[in-house]
Amino acid sequence: MDKDKLLPYHIILASGSPRRQQFFKDMNVPFQIQLKEIEEVYPDTLKAQAITNYLAELKAAAFENLSAKDLLITSDTIVWHEEKALGKPKSEEDAFQMLQSLSGKTHQVITSVCFKTKEKLETIYEVTEVTFKNLSAAEITYYIKNYKPFDKAGSYGIQEWIGIIGITKIEGSYTNVVGLPVEKVYTKLLEYAEIH
Repeated sequence: MDKDKLLPYHIILASGSPRRQQFFKDMNVPFQIQLKEIEEVYPDTLKAQAITNYLAELKAAAFENLSAKDLLITSDTIVWHEEKALGKPKSEEDAFQMLQSLSGKTHQVITSVCFKTKEKLETIYEVTEVTFKNLSAAEITYYIKNYKPFDKAGSYGIQEWIGIIGITKIEGSYTNVVGLPVEKVYTKLLEYAEIH
């Protein structure tokens, strides 16, 4: 991206994820990281992208005093499987159960990205379908012990060992599964560059 185009905006990325931060660097988009602690709780009536939309907007709501030059970006990712949201695992046992539930099946990875300025707020989302082979207990245990996927929704990183040896099919955006639908975010940033 031509940095001059986005100079009217000061981009604030409200994410501690090193993967999301790297994607912004890879897009050649200048940004500053600002984090605010929020309790990521959503109404249990919500499903699929309604959950990630809600949480991305909840994270954005924590930033109340944006200047006219600020463009805040927040996001949230879940694994949606069998009508249930899988977030980050709380323990090795939790991670094992999640991966065992994904074994031999297809699930959805959903990421919502919220863009907030002083004047408006809008949210986009992406859905990718991912299929795992039948994973053995030994493979799941090896992955958890060696890669410690406790900061990842669904207990896995597609770019890590288990993704390389275990995923048989992916339909949709690969970067979305890593944590950010880069093509959609880049397209939206271009819109903001042109709006200004």
